Amino acid sequence: MHSVSAQKTRRIVVKIGTSSLTYSTGRLNYRYVKELVDVICDLKNIGHEIVMVSSGAMGVGLGKLSLNKKPAETDKRRALAAIGQSALMSIYEALFGVYHCQVAQVLITKSALQDEENKSDIASAFSRMFAYGVLPIVNENDVIASDAMKSVDVFGDNDTLSAYVAQFIQADLLIILSDIDGLYDSDPRSNPNAKIIPLVTEVSADIFKMASGAGTARGTGGMATKLNAACIVMESGMDMVITNSCRPQDLYGIVDGEKMGTLFKGVQ
Repeated sequence: MHSVSAQKTRRIVVKIGTSSLTYSTGRLNYRYVKELVDVICDLKNIGHEIVMVSSGAMGVGLGKLSLNKKPAETDKRRALAAIGQSALMSIYEALFGVYHCQVAQVLITKSALQDEENKSDIASAFSRMFAYGVLPIVNENDVIASDAMKSVDVFGDNDTLSAYVAQFIQADLLIILSDIDGLYDSDPRSNPNAKIIPLVTEVSADIFKMASGAGTARGTGGMATKLNAACIVMESGMDMVITNSCRPQDLYGIVDGEKMGTLFKGVQ
């Protein structure tokens, strides 16, 4: 049976990217965010433990300052991330608050998860948040992540961050909401005959050849970063699904074990 087991999906990480949360103008798509919040709150009410890994801080920062593209300078990018992060969390707090769902902001650097003591402390904090019924909303700490030690401190994309989070909290499932329906055998933007691959049991070199770069100017990830994320979670025995973010209601089907998007089956 090549589908997600509904019985196992108690702890779920849902990653949502900038291009899904914002319009092409860079401003937040409130209607979409509200729909996503509706579904996530309902899944929590069913009994699932949910963690959101949310991009969008820099995109919201761009919108707040009426800028139309990301600056090249590191200090400006960090400032935009800080400005946008506070605004984004305020929006999440208000929308989740409608359902009396408490949220918590968690900003992480790669080096924090590579230090065993820090990693253990962070995991304990997540366990306490789950016990309190709080929804953790995770993003990379872009303001303090060091470009000088990029290989150590910076994830660089939230696909990879979401995989590390899923791994260290021992999640059952990672769902990456993307601007594409799943993994295709070729780029569907240039090949109308491209076919979606429903199941991947091994992320081989041939699979990586199908990946392309960042999908939009607003996002930092692409299919290649999602395949890297799949390698991390599959090796830990977890499943990962890539599906189109435009249909938040699909989360119900994925959690119930329906075949949607592309399933990366964890090593058993």
